[in-house]
Amino acid sequence: MHLLPPVTLYPSISISSMFKFFTTLFILWSFDSSSLLSSGLPNSPTLGSRSILRAIKRGADRPSLVVDLNSTNFDAVLKETPAAYAIIEFFAHWCPACRNYKPHYEKVARLFNGANAIHPGIILMTRLDCAHKANTKLCRAFSVHYFPVLLWGPPAKLIAGRYNGKKVKSEIKLVEDWESSKLLLNWINTQLKSSYELEDEKFEHDELLQSNVSDSGQVARAIYDVEESTTIAFDIILEHKMIKSDTRAIFIKFLQLMVAHHPSRRCRKGSANILVNFDDLYPSNISSINNNEVDNIIGLDALSTFQICGKQVPRGYWMFCRGSKKDTRGFSCGLWVLLHSLSVRVDDEESQIAFKATCDFIHKFFICEECSQHFYKMCSSVSTPLNTTREFVLWLWTVHNKVNERLMKTESLLRTGDPKFPKIPFPPTQLCPSCYSKNQTKQNNSSINWDHNEVFKFLLDYYGSMLVSSYKDKDTDIISHISIASQVDSDDLVSGTAIVVPVGAAMAIAVASCLFGALAYVWRSRQKNRKYFHKPEFLKNV
Repeated sequence: MHLLPPVTLYPSISISSMFKFFTTLFILWSFDSSSLLSSGLPNSPTLGSRSILRAIKRGADRPSLVVDLNSTNFDAVLKETPAAYAIIEFFAHWCPACRNYKPHYEKVARLFNGANAIHPGIILMTRLDCAHKANTKLCRAFSVHYFPVLLWGPPAKLIAGRYNGKKVKSEIKLVEDWESSKLLLNWINTQLKSSYELEDEKFEHDELLQSNVSDSGQVARAIYDVEESTTIAFDIILEHKMIKSDTRAIFIKFLQLMVAHHPSRRCRKGSANILVNFDDLYPSNISSINNNEVDNIIGLDALSTFQICGKQVPRGYWMFCRGSKKDTRGFSCGLWVLLHSLSVRVDDEESQIAFKATCDFIHKFFICEECSQHFYKMCSSVSTPLNTTREFVLWLWTVHNKVNERLMKTESLLRTGDPKFPKIPFPPTQLCPSCYSKNQTKQNNSSINWDHNEVFKFLLDYYGSMLVSSYKDKDTDIISHISIASQVDSDDLVSGTAIVVPVGAAMAIAVASCLFGALAYVWRSRQKNRKYFHKPEFLKNV
């Protein structure tokens, strides 16, 4: 049975006519289906938007820090969170007990959610309204038969997961003591072996704020800080309008470096998107334009609409780079991790180019004047090209230790450093004992007899595979759960964003998508062939 009448294609019908026909079908279907979907979904933050972990205002209510989940954003929100655990409150908006419990849940969420969280990046506090029909199947998958119900588990285990309500060995647990904010926090403390209190302020009772000296695995949390620092650096450059005729090429070269070697997939994708469009936003003839007229170019404002590491970043807090006192570590720590992570990923033939791009970028775009000048002075002291990855990696490591040694003296005198994270030679013996020669006793950087081969091996692993291990582990968990779920009856699975559409409409969408894709491919190919892509190898691995 045909849902659409057969279409006879004549030689006289042009491709552009077919394109318009299928595009019209696509637009009409999209308008109709989006209307149907919007009527069945609760009001919630835009998927992946920067407002997800920020206060959500509802009329005259106090801002909410709890993240609202639904069948559309469930997987995405849980996949993107850096938190190790998540709590989902399954409720119904018409339930009086649920409404009365809301202030208790919000009080605990204040500790863990949002840019101003007291203990960020540990637990993601969420809620799901089962009274909305769009969420019914999702609530059924977790065996929710009454309200409210609170479930706890690692975000990756909750994605596409199921809970049968039985007390069996599982990483998804029923929260049993939840009736008040105090009971809920006590239950959380039991799970984490922590001692959080409702009255905590920042930097208090931070048992999970561990020193990076003792556990090399903690660097896995730094991938989120690398994304944060990349986004902040990009925002600073735009805010201070630092891309001028003399800095345009420097920005492009560092952007190319990030497209090829940034440890975050999101940042590689975002950097590539900016790079492809950059020639239109910042024309190559910018050098002939008066600096006073540069700000009036229409394309400059458009660059601020690009999210270099995705819509969910910046999150407003630090993980690995979080200090134990206000205004310590943070951005500068994240930027150092970014530079080290780039250095270990370049090939030998790229090392000198990457070295030059890094030096010029810090010199021109890092607005701490004393810091950038000191860094560039050390760059200028290099008399021979860095022809291998090893040379570049060890040079940057040496420079970082020299910077730490210089700051250590100043911070010790003025007491401005972080007492939990003092400036010491890196790596310390706890992280890499083999990096030190035998009988090494002093920790003064200038007197340490380093084993550079061992240091190089350590840095490759530390800023390479270990840094991105949380991404890989999370993806593995999600894939394995989806693989298991695919073997069960489809009625027991979460529908996600799946939509049933007529066959004819699906064909129209498919054809229109192919045509759109072809046009986009041709356009992007032309963009990539522009003259500033003088190093095509920088576009690999995006």
